[in-house]
Amino acid sequence: MYLISNREMLKKAQREGYAVPAFNVHNLETVQVVVETAAALRSPVILAGTPGTFTYAGTDYLVSICQEAAHLHDLPLALHLDHHEKLDDIRAKVTAGVRSVMIDGSHFAFEENIRTVAEVVRLCQRYDVSVEAELGRLGGQEDDLNVDSADSFFTDPAAAREFVQRTGIDSLAVAIGSAHGLYHGEPHLDFARLAEVRKAVDIPLVLHGASGIPEHMVREAIGLGICKVNVATDLKIAFADAVKSYFTEHPDANDPRKYITPGKQAMREVVEEKIRICGSEGKL
Repeated sequence: MYLISNREMLKKAQREGYAVPAFNVHNLETVQVVVETAAALRSPVILAGTPGTFTYAGTDYLVSICQEAAHLHDLPLALHLDHHEKLDDIRAKVTAGVRSVMIDGSHFAFEENIRTVAEVVRLCQRYDVSVEAELGRLGGQEDDLNVDSADSFFTDPAAAREFVQRTGIDSLAVAIGSAHGLYHGEPHLDFARLAEVRKAVDIPLVLHGASGIPEHMVREAIGLGICKVNVATDLKIAFADAVKSYFTEHPDANDPRKYITPGKQAMREVVEEKIRICGSEGKL
């Protein structure tokens, strides 16, 4: 298999009432864990990378690793540009083989967001690349993206309808109360707003900042039209905690093959749980 857009993945999820989990990956080990688990559970999956991830891992390395994972496991995989902002950067990664893009113009005013997103859509249509965009703004921090809560705002359903019509995007990330990074207290999602956005647009909807959201809330959001659920922080924490515990028990350890293994197992458990919550098991 090879790398694909997420367009048909999400349309199928929308028709059948589940969500495709999108896991932020950073290196060989996270790709291995996500893809091996998805293959075992026969779940569609999206591998997402922020600009910081692509800088750290190297675009060519990351594309090659994901292509090989798709081939080894006979899986249609989407390698996704998460929260990318620069057209030239997106163009370079698309020409390198990426087929799924999130252009984040949510920090712009409405008209400038539309202009920015529409330009990316025109580029991506030439390569059969799916495009996700965000209307509204999530608070919190993910890699180099840091949005103060005072600068966050929710998605307006009427604006969402116009935004989708004028940009031609394939999926829409909505701001309904989720946030990037860790939550301080239980999150509060605006399900009534999500239902109104669902009525206003007919394309798949995306929930960012799903790490730390209780299972019942994620399931309710899926029931109201969320077709893609982003997970990043939960994987990082599981990996880091397991590796730190290994070093506590083996303070003289120095072989990465030994101390990374429990980190991979901890991530595997998170991936299995998120696939179950999203209802995507057996949907390939």
